[in-house]
Amino acid sequence: MPYDDTLIVDHIKQTHSTGLLSEREKHLIGLAVTMTRGCQVCTRNRVEKARSNGLTDDELNALIAVASAVNSGVTAATARVAFGMIEEEAAAECGDVCSTNPQ
Repeated sequence: MPYDDTLIVDHIKQTHSTGLLSEREKHLIGLAVTMTRGCQVCTRNRVEKARSNGLTDDELNALIAVASAVNSGVTAATARVAFGMIEEEAAAECGDVCSTNPQ
């Protein structure tokens, strides 16, 4: 049986039909997501759509800067937590053997 993307396509159409966000806002959010997800083809398509809807390269570059800053913060926070987990696990496994004051 071939893949059926009907539900996804319907969901995308419904999401894009909302009047709560402007077309400009939808393009900026969509572009930020595709860049974060790492899809070059999707990003190219979104850049072309954004440009055709009047967004300038200066605005797109500002978006790239914000998305990059947010993602670098997430990367740093994730690494910090991961290293903390490793240290906690090592301390728990070590018990009194690693203690400077074994009892």
